Amino acid sequence: MSERPTQPDNTRIVRRLLLTVVGMFAFGFALVPLYNVFCDITGFNGRFTDGQAAANTKAVDTSRTINVQFITRVNKGMPWGFEPEVHSVRVHPGETKVVNFLAKNPTGQNMVAQAIPSVAPGEASLYLNKVECFCFNQQPLAAGSDTAMPMQFYLDPEIPEHIHTVTLSYTMYDMTENAQPDALAALAQPVN
Repeated sequence: MSERPTQPDNTRIVRRLLLTVVGMFAFGFALVPLYNVFCDITGFNGRFTDGQAAANTKAVDTSRTINVQFITRVNKGMPWGFEPEVHSVRVHPGETKVVNFLAKNPTGQNMVAQAIPSVAPGEASLYLNKVECFCFNQQPLAAGSDTAMPMQFYLDPEIPEHIHTVTLSYTMYDMTENAQPDALAALAQPVN
């Protein structure tokens, strides 16, 4: 007598495969918001909560000075000129500083850009507080024009003693194709 091999239940296999596909899609879809929450909580990648952006009310620690360096670059294919007005400043923890970044759109078309910050060492991002920053919003710039974009910040006096230098790096990306409506509206306003 010959035995027939048992056939697996195809509907159960198909159901498991579909659940796996749906689960993978859901994970991929949720990954960006989860990463944003992670960055908001940890300050990783230069992202901070609104509470940290409040004006500095802490006392200045004049017993030490920290060197804050500024590095700028533009993403591949981005034609703008982009550089800090100064490449570094010496700051007492708790002291508020303003640094301007210069942007120039040498093209013949209106453009919108977004700067993405990064802080090194990563631990310092927990103590770098931006009160005002051009990186908070998309930056419209008319064809052939230039602008100075301010960034106001302070280092929390609780910054660890072993941190003597903080490097703040910005990469400028072309966002013209994905510009927010308010950035496009700013470009549409006539220049006086």
